Amino acid sequence: MSTPLTDHEKRKQISVRGIAGLGDVAEIKKTFNRHLHFTLVKDRNVSTSRDYYFALAHTVRDHLVGRWIRTQQYYYEKDPKRIHYLSLEFYMGRTLQNTMINLGLQNACDEAIYQLGLDLEELEEIEEDAGLGNGGLGRLAVDFLICHVQVEEADDWLRYGNPWEKARPEYMLPVHFYGHVEHTAEGPKWVHTQVVLAMPYDTPVPGYKNNTVNTMRLWSAKAPNDFNLQEFNVGDYIQAVLDRNLAENISRVLYPNDNFFEGKELRLKQEYFVVAATLQDIIRRFKSSKFGCRDPVRTSFETFPEKVAIQLNDTHPALAIPELMRILVDVEKLDWNKAWELTTKTCAYTNHTVLPEALERWPVHMFEKLLPRHLEIVYEINQRHMDRIKSLFPGDNDRLRRMSLIEEGEPKRINMAHLCVVGSHAVNGVARIHSEIVKNSVFKDFYEVEPEKFQNKTNGITPRRWLLLCNPGLADIIAEKLGEEFMTDLFQLKKLLDFIDDDAFIRDVANVKQENKLKFGAYLEKEYNVKINPESIFDIQVKRIHEYKRQLLNCLHIITYYNRIKKDPNKSFVPRTIMIGGKAAPGYHMAKMIIKLITSVGQVVNNDPVVGDKLKVIFLENYRVSLAEKVIPACDLSEQISTAGTEASGTGNMKFMLNGALTIGTMDGANVEMAEEAGEDNFFIFGMRVEDVESLDKKGYNAKEYYERIPELRQVIDQIRSGFFSPKEPELFKDVIDMLMYHDRFKVFADYEAYISCQDQVNELYKNPKEWTKKVIRNIAASGKFSSDRTITEYAREIWGVEPSDVKIPPPNEPRV
Repeated sequence: MSTPLTDHEKRKQISVRGIAGLGDVAEIKKTFNRHLHFTLVKDRNVSTSRDYYFALAHTVRDHLVGRWIRTQQYYYEKDPKRIHYLSLEFYMGRTLQNTMINLGLQNACDEAIYQLGLDLEELEEIEEDAGLGNGGLGRLAVDFLICHVQVEEADDWLRYGNPWEKARPEYMLPVHFYGHVEHTAEGPKWVHTQVVLAMPYDTPVPGYKNNTVNTMRLWSAKAPNDFNLQEFNVGDYIQAVLDRNLAENISRVLYPNDNFFEGKELRLKQEYFVVAATLQDIIRRFKSSKFGCRDPVRTSFETFPEKVAIQLNDTHPALAIPELMRILVDVEKLDWNKAWELTTKTCAYTNHTVLPEALERWPVHMFEKLLPRHLEIVYEINQRHMDRIKSLFPGDNDRLRRMSLIEEGEPKRINMAHLCVVGSHAVNGVARIHSEIVKNSVFKDFYEVEPEKFQNKTNGITPRRWLLLCNPGLADIIAEKLGEEFMTDLFQLKKLLDFIDDDAFIRDVANVKQENKLKFGAYLEKEYNVKINPESIFDIQVKRIHEYKRQLLNCLHIITYYNRIKKDPNKSFVPRTIMIGGKAAPGYHMAKMIIKLITSVGQVVNNDPVVGDKLKVIFLENYRVSLAEKVIPACDLSEQISTAGTEASGTGNMKFMLNGALTIGTMDGANVEMAEEAGEDNFFIFGMRVEDVESLDKKGYNAKEYYERIPELRQVIDQIRSGFFSPKEPELFKDVIDMLMYHDRFKVFADYEAYISCQDQVNELYKNPKEWTKKVIRNIAASGKFSSDRTITEYAREIWGVEPSDVKIPPPNEPRV
């Protein structure tokens, strides 16, 4: 088998990235050496690889800055409506390579670095993934497996500094907590508060070859200079320092559980901190707008929703609704009805989960202590909301209880999802099936009152990172057939169907996949000290570890396949390398036990000489964006096997599809639309549909029935129960077995038979490489719908009320003052 090309050799080929000009290369070398000397104060004798990475990052950033300034100047001159996407998570991954690609600099940088005797890929690997999230590909902490158990370590991704961000201390803003409310003749006043300062850090986000550079603004908590100065003056220096640290803890750590709501005060502080700082910033921009409509005394907010849209990414920024009301009513002195009209026209809400345990419900007593004025505002919102529902449904007290923002009980709680629905003009799910569940189940009562509010916006992925960056070989052979325009119009991939019977193209697609598998195999050998069979099916499930995502179903198949090999070792088996990756929330015991089970099964399977290279099981540690960029292009089979009706959408499923993996999955989340686009014949679909799950719920799910009826399933469960995979601790997986047998909400056994049968179909097709690759091509060709370009265009037109514009901002020679 041929050795895969190095990244430099690939980049030397004519590709969608173009050919580097000699002038560009010389200029990059000159700028690189200037930053090495004058920014990092090093020379080549003492520089480390990290120094070289920083010198290159600063060199690339130099190409961003003029475009960034020019973009902001353009926005000021034209005063377009601004869209503010509020989220507690922005998991960007690495920035260097993405920026080089978007600016069209990758070939020039690669050649310059090569001429300097360095390796671009090695420098790219030095960059830390930005630890700004935990959902999807998000990061909980840097998680490693020690003795096959997940252990969390602090994720200090900023320890060497961040060359991409720019602190903006001139825009530092106060955020208030605690205190109490005084009702005066001038209106309510929130007084005697504790103040924490919010320091903005801006990161440039470049568009793809269009000279537009937008901004991601993050906030860091800082204690004010006079924080507990009295304690300091009386000599309690240590306490004063500790109190400063306490104030700054707000932005020091991200709460890790996004699958299960924990009502912790620090989390509520974080959510309000982001919202309060952002809204002050939004209103500052609105007031300073070149065309802002104002009288000499105070700003008119009449045009606010025409100039500002706020998208709430799940319920985490839900406090934007009462905070905007507080500013408009208490500070800007608008009457309640006008303030409410402006707030609802400005805000829109995206729901990301149907799991009841993940929905935020804050205790009223905590809210009252931390945000007393906001509690009053929420009560007022709820009272007016309840009055409206009473008038529509007189005497229906049960409906009032279901639709209230305040949940009675001990303790009394505020339902933040209900607040988002009531306070927004649009509510959307993130896949068609999910949006239907939102309307028919999660927010059924609200949908009956205001059906026009509810929409669907199926998620999408950026093809620049998830094809061009991570899979240049595949991008090249597509560009040879279609040209380069598909990178900004992914629907053009449909034209690949014209080449479905082209033997040369089929061979090229298969070769790219094999190269990616060889490269990832080399990575696994280096990082995990495990040698895998590159001819095997690379069967991959990477996502958060959670019961509803059903990594346990995958594990049951692994053991079943192992048992079949052991039963008949001389039989011909299609070899498999099964990789599972993801993180468990630190406090999620069952998820951690699932990881322990998978790694324990892997220990037995991988060390059984009878099995050999017919089956290997690998748990991918510290799964993150940069690892996803390696594993996804190498995947043959993508596992998307959640219980129907539980996964909102998924985006990993789309990334695998675009990169030439076939999907084995349930009809859940975006899988439904993916199968629809590609044709169900090109998917491995199995298991219950949503209506089957609902029917089983009514009938009553009895795991024991399946256990007793299916011999292979019974054998697997008995092996786990007996300690076959944990001989030193036979009872180790008792909790897992008890859950599967007696209280499995996600019905693993109900889909076991269909899943195993579908996996047999996978094996049969893999024996026919040409037919397998033709299905791969059909999947790639059907990926166009799942571009984030399409998703954002729909948000823009149907929620934010703006028309997407292809503005080509000219690159400035020098930024204008």
